[in-house]
Amino acid sequence: MAALIPNITPTRAFEDHEDRVIALAVFPNRDERMVTGSYDRMLRLWDLKTGVVLKKMEGHRSRVRALAVSRDGKWIASGDESGDLIVWHGNTGEPLNQAIKAHDGWIFSLDFSLDSRALASGSSDTTTKLWSTSTWEEPRCSINCGGNVRCVRYSVYGHLAIATDRHIQIYTSNPQYDRYSYSYISSPFPTQLISSFSGGSNYSLAWTPYGSRLLSGGNGADPTIREWDTSTWQQVGDPWKGHFEVIHAISLNSSGTLLASASHDNRVRLWRLSDRRNIAIFRHSGEVNCVTFSANGKHVLSGGVDKKISEWPTPEDALPEDGSKDGLMKEQATHQAQAYPDFKAGSNPRLLQRNVNMIYAGRCYELDNIDVDANDHIAYTNRAFVMARKCDWDQALQDAVRSVSIQPSLAGHISKGIALCGKKQVLAARISFDLASMFTNRDLKTDHFLFLIKAGITIALFNANEHQEAMLRIQELAASPDVDPVTCHIVEAYLRVQMGNIALEGARHSEAVEHFTAAVNASNLFYKLPIHLMYDEFIVLFGWDLKYLWQTANQQQCCAFFRAGSFVTAIESYQSIMDKVDEDRKADLRAWFAALK
Repeated sequence: MAALIPNITPTRAFEDHEDRVIALAVFPNRDERMVTGSYDRMLRLWDLKTGVVLKKMEGHRSRVRALAVSRDGKWIASGDESGDLIVWHGNTGEPLNQAIKAHDGWIFSLDFSLDSRALASGSSDTTTKLWSTSTWEEPRCSINCGGNVRCVRYSVYGHLAIATDRHIQIYTSNPQYDRYSYSYISSPFPTQLISSFSGGSNYSLAWTPYGSRLLSGGNGADPTIREWDTSTWQQVGDPWKGHFEVIHAISLNSSGTLLASASHDNRVRLWRLSDRRNIAIFRHSGEVNCVTFSANGKHVLSGGVDKKISEWPTPEDALPEDGSKDGLMKEQATHQAQAYPDFKAGSNPRLLQRNVNMIYAGRCYELDNIDVDANDHIAYTNRAFVMARKCDWDQALQDAVRSVSIQPSLAGHISKGIALCGKKQVLAARISFDLASMFTNRDLKTDHFLFLIKAGITIALFNANEHQEAMLRIQELAASPDVDPVTCHIVEAYLRVQMGNIALEGARHSEAVEHFTAAVNASNLFYKLPIHLMYDEFIVLFGWDLKYLWQTANQQQCCAFFRAGSFVTAIESYQSIMDKVDEDRKADLRAWFAALK
């Protein structure tokens, strides 16, 4: 391949700062706005269309080192070398309050959570602090990271990655129950360490849009970019080489197909994730400290010691065909198909369903004595299914990972997802199931089966007493692009009934009412459908009585009202049931209600 010729002529330059530009960010919800921070102790708010400075933002008493814009564009946060944190109004650039003494050292990095409810700040004082954007008072929590914190980054699912001089650390949080939505939601204040691994000394991190990969940029001793699989936290492939001095910043475009890196070697390099190739070089006159993409991904913006922000064109052939957020997964599927020219759409769905049925029905004897060939991805997949049935999750994951590495397939990714669920790595499992959907050729029957598998894993989690994780999965399933709303409502109704029964047995009557009410609401959306015929997979695999799921939810709700002392409401609930059932069932219900009273 011919050597890349650096582009030394930006399409535009934004000039107004009086010293090095150390940080910049584009408003996620407004493509025409950019904010920049400098060693001149000031921030500037820019109109990207005209290149005009809208606001010079003064307030720092030392050199600015970091800034971030909330996902909703409401807040700008900036940190300096004295450890001060200032919050600004995103629309006006006016300070919200006086500078907060946030850290005892330099603030190197800032990042808002996806829901804009929290801000993470990382410092040379070796701590990361998490701030509530509703109060901006004392930090909600402080994490001792054991080294200079160079970068903090939230993933779309609320994980917090922290890069220090020694390690990369990954934190998560326990879901919280929301009494208004009757569901569990993720907290934006993660303090539970789930992984810590040696990635060298990294100055920058970036999550892919769906959280399947974490990328890191190294220091002068290791000026490479490394890619990490978030299901195992192992490095993927070889380091990306090109820079020869410290990588100050890395940034992904919104579709997750391109990565830009800024280095002390005066260069910005543009990389394609699908094949990890460097496809463009943009050269500054001095070291480059910060880089990002425009909101539409058509330009790269970078700043550094030359005191200006340069705008560079993204090569047209590198832009995704659409601007969708699932670009990374499309790129991954394309790359896998290119790497395996004989690859078909995936394993035979009928054979796959047979194997999965055997797992859940307990008939795995046909696969017990697999003789695995070193290059037979199907055999590894089959054994992964068997190991999952035996709850040997480590071996199941090892076989599934081996299968996918030999030849990615529908069955391989599903077996990996099942194994990851068994190891309680639910978010990583979701990614594997999403990748599996790339290999269905959009066949409706296969897509439907894959969705049922995802729902089945949710049920498996619930049956393993992972109730919170199961309810989170329901929320994720309902938001997925291949959603089958009836399936979601069936699973939610069933799980709510079970949780209501548990609360009822524990004499937690108000809690039981909440669960049964949620079950009734979900089941009202399908109670007239013959779901016991439409979704017989649930009957075969899990033994559910779908025919009477709606009635069960309503009867248990009525019972919970009685136990809670809400007699009038209980009678109204009973009457509502009687109004909707046929004459054949009314006699049984009258006898049941008489016994209940």
